[in-house]
Amino acid sequence: MTAVAGEKAEPLVVVLGAAGYLGSAVVAELARRPVRLRRVARPGRLREIPAAARGDASSQASPWAADLSRPGAVARAVAGADVIVHLVAHIGEASAWRAAEHDPAAARVNVGPAHDLVAALRARRGGGPPPVVLFAGSASQVGRAGVIDGSEPDEPVTVYARQKLAAERALLAASAEGVLRGVSLRLPTVYGAGPGPLGNGVVTAMARRAFAGEPLPVWSDGSVERDLLHVTDAARAFSVCADPDRAGALAGRHWVVGTGRPVRVADLFAAVARSVAAHTGAPPVPVVSVEPPATATAADARGTVVDASAFRTATGWRPRQSMPEALDELVAALARQRAV
Repeated sequence: MTAVAGEKAEPLVVVLGAAGYLGSAVVAELARRPVRLRRVARPGRLREIPAAARGDASSQASPWAADLSRPGAVARAVAGADVIVHLVAHIGEASAWRAAEHDPAAARVNVGPAHDLVAALRARRGGGPPPVVLFAGSASQVGRAGVIDGSEPDEPVTVYARQKLAAERALLAASAEGVLRGVSLRLPTVYGAGPGPLGNGVVTAMARRAFAGEPLPVWSDGSVERDLLHVTDAARAFSVCADPDRAGALAGRHWVVGTGRPVRVADLFAAVARSVAAHTGAPPVPVVSVEPPATATAADARGTVVDASAFRTATGWRPRQSMPEALDELVAALARQRAV
């Protein structure tokens, strides 16, 4: 769509990592807004996701295939962008942070694009306000247990959390310099069925085990608490920050985003088992206590609950999804997937 002379053009929003679990949900959410969308993902990935997650409802959504690890790829992908949503992460079989613990190449994906993005935006500096950059951080960057509200000092205890912190600091330093307007949203565990792929998080992994009739292993007594945020609620958090006119009140800092409603891991797994049983008609698989494996990190034993009141006050955002219904939706989506 071409702007009429004298009218303000709709902002161009570029989503890096648009074909991923969270990226698909963010694209679907942004497609409802009056923006031009550019969906950036690795070659081949954009064709793998359903239309509902591609932003096809928007007449101004366009795909952009790119390997962002190649020189100049980030600069080309974000050319002309008013808002950039940076969701690129090194994802392994189980989760992004576990992949980072064991793969020395993870830093190239988790940190490298942030530096490339800063360099690209510094090179294009000129008239007009700097672009908004929304970054998907992690609540684990704090590195402590208990309730966090975003005011705590950062003491990350995993490789992934340290990499996320390094990328965030690069973006926020560039924000202080005026190169961009940086906003980091630090997320807890994201789960649930969204418009795109189901992902490989712990909740999905446990549901798959339950469908296979396998016990659900909980480390130690399962008393560690987690704050779980539904993928569509996480996507809405990015969407409300994607308005360039709102960026001034949000830029230059990180915000913690979560539900503030902790759940014990043992109780979560038991709820997954019950939901799967309701679909299969079989008795719920047992939740069994096991010793943590040698690959466990200090983060596994630390429960974190997010107090997102500052973000709610600044944006009006609130989580909408309740866990029982969200688990049933996820289990139903897995059941459909298994039936194909």
